[in-house]
Amino acid sequence: MQSFIKLIFKLAFLLGAMFASAQDISGTWKGNLSVQGMELPIVFNISQSDDGYTTTLDSPKQGAYDLPTDKTVLDGSTLTITYAQIGMEYTAIFANGKLQGTFKQSGQTFPLNMTKGEKKEKLRPQEPKKPYPYIAEEVTFENAKAENIKLAGTLTLPKDVKNPPVAILISGSGPQDRNEELLGHKPFLVLADHLTRQGIAVLRYDDRGTAKSEGDFSSATSFDFATDVEAAMAYLQTRSDVVDINKIGLIGHSEGGLIAPIVAARNNNVAYCVLLAGPGVDGKTVLLTQGKRAAELEGYPAQDIAASQEASAKLYTISANYKGETSKKEMKAILHDLKTKITSEKGKAELTDDVINQQVEAFTSPWMRTFMSYDPKVSLQKVNCPVLAVNGEKDFQVLPKMNLEGIKKGLQHNKDVTIKEFKNLNHLFQTSETGAFSEYANIEETFAPVALNFVSDWINARF
Repeated sequence: MQSFIKLIFKLAFLLGAMFASAQDISGTWKGNLSVQGMELPIVFNISQSDDGYTTTLDSPKQGAYDLPTDKTVLDGSTLTITYAQIGMEYTAIFANGKLQGTFKQSGQTFPLNMTKGEKKEKLRPQEPKKPYPYIAEEVTFENAKAENIKLAGTLTLPKDVKNPPVAILISGSGPQDRNEELLGHKPFLVLADHLTRQGIAVLRYDDRGTAKSEGDFSSATSFDFATDVEAAMAYLQTRSDVVDINKIGLIGHSEGGLIAPIVAARNNNVAYCVLLAGPGVDGKTVLLTQGKRAAELEGYPAQDIAASQEASAKLYTISANYKGETSKKEMKAILHDLKTKITSEKGKAELTDDVINQQVEAFTSPWMRTFMSYDPKVSLQKVNCPVLAVNGEKDFQVLPKMNLEGIKKGLQHNKDVTIKEFKNLNHLFQTSETGAFSEYANIEETFAPVALNFVSDWINARF
């Protein structure tokens, strides 16, 4: 689940959380940004296809890899790479085998010259390689509740199991592809591979407006995403040739763990739910506790953390009770006041007017306003199917004890509930030292086997 408070504090973190032919400009380009006296290596991986160029970004020092940018254009010798969501633009002249240009973001401009190098591949030993010992079928299905947008995904089927139970995977917040790819990891690919090898079919799909799926992601809320899940269920109901349509379950990660109970509460044909680091308290509480723990892990002064918590609480309340431009003005005033209270020079310098404007837009988006005001217990109280809720001990994004307890209370009427907290695992269910975001990309493990096995054993024990 995205940590908005970190966006308030840290421009350098934004650079890592966002991010490179011919003349042949395709290939791996490397350079260094000088940010407040710190050298920040930046890598653009540029690929060419029939449709033009695409670029992913690596920020190795921050542990960020393979982050997709929006648009790459080569006009003559001028290269432009943009990522609109975070206001990033790189413009450079390609000459003599080098890129000479400027990197702009959040109102700041940095010189960034780049040379070609070799792409350093991150080891991901759990990522399955073809040929798979099961069937992998590309599928599409329509959401009749969303103007019949087509969603694209992959259905994996055990070869030697007739009509197996099936799981629909539901991703966390932000636009995610069917593999829930993040920082070079593909958690849903690894999870789907494991489950299918254990006799459980899996349907995973690209979020609306992402990769091969149609639709508008930016205007959608958790309740809109719930209709996408229901469209996936409706599709599986037509596939009695390959799966048991009476054993369709939902596995949601992070925000997906909020969406799964929403769907199960209004659809009695959901056979089971698995909530992976799902929230058990309202969105305001999730983000406040997430922001505090994230700042602690990054070593911010206690005074700055306290000031940010106070400001965030006000912002989240305004978001939940949004009143148009009046609310935006109130938010800007709070953020400008926060800048006067921050003690570190780094924090003051990074809270620019552009960053403040970006935060206001984020806090007032349809998704955020819905998330802030929704208590998951509303849907949990109506879920009657078996539920497994698990989290990692070191999850800073969805704090385990508070959220698992909230889920338990919401499901107190349910007769088949399993709650499990895994020692040393983080929000992605990787074995970690501190659980900090900065560790995600540097950990080779994508999904701890102990958690994978627990999920598949729990499903197979019931079906």
